[in-house]
Amino acid sequence: MALLIKETCINCDMCDPECPNEAITFVADIYEIDPDLCTECVGFYEQPTCIDVCPIKNCIIIDPDHRESTQQLLDKFAIIHAHVTQK
Repeated sequence: MALLIKETCINCDMCDPECPNEAITFVADIYEIDPDLCTECVGFYEQPTCIDVCPIKNCIIIDPDHRESTQQLLDKFAIIHAHVTQK
């Protein structure tokens, strides 16, 4: 499951630096989450840090178009960060 930033985003800049996968970018006046890079912080934290730091309640939600199991998120984490373990 990737996450999705809704239109209620106020562009506070809190989420972007917190993302360990660099999945959040500012595009067309709103932050967006790249579903190919979002692991919901699986592999890093107990829960998504972007949701924790967002001042707008329910602004960041599970993306209904990108649902993944915990195992799929772990697999994605391993692929994204494979270069770190190879060093």
